[in-house]
Amino acid sequence: MDGLFSQVAVLGSSAVLLCAIVMLWRRGVAGYIAAFAWQSNVLAALTAAVGYFGNDHDLYWVAALMVAVKGVAIPRLLARLAHRVGQSRETEPLVNTATSLVISGLLILLAHAAARPLQTLSAAPTRAGIPLAIGLLFVSLFVIVSRKKAITQVIGFLMLENAIALLAV
Repeated sequence: MDGLFSQVAVLGSSAVLLCAIVMLWRRGVAGYIAAFAWQSNVLAALTAAVGYFGNDHDLYWVAALMVAVKGVAIPRLLARLAHRVGQSRETEPLVNTATSLVISGLLILLAHAAARPLQTLSAAPTRAGIPLAIGLLFVSLFVIVSRKKAITQVIGFLMLENAIALLAV
């Protein structure tokens, strides 16, 4: 059962990180918002899975609140805000798409190197997801500093919050 739990944790953490990579790849604000919504919903599913395997039923409530607030309400508010302000594309980010993807890959490798001591100290079945969560933290910080538009920086901050939640889970 521990092996399955560990695999689910790594798969969920990888999917959350993949949503961040998709966000770097996309240029439109609608794509950023969709990637954030998917990331939040996957994080909620992972939280529910941790609640199931850890026999902690309170995490089901946390997962439901994540879906309601971060998976539905915040993306709708961001979409209305983007429509109201008239921002539909990040036309000229500070770093282009290809370079952003390369830098994010290097940041993820750095996260794996930095998390190695934490992995050896932890005995939790979710310890294999620690480097992925730290990688998401680094990529989120990169999104914040590499985008010009305020709405994309806000989405970067929300991704940073998801990274912190992933580390906590």
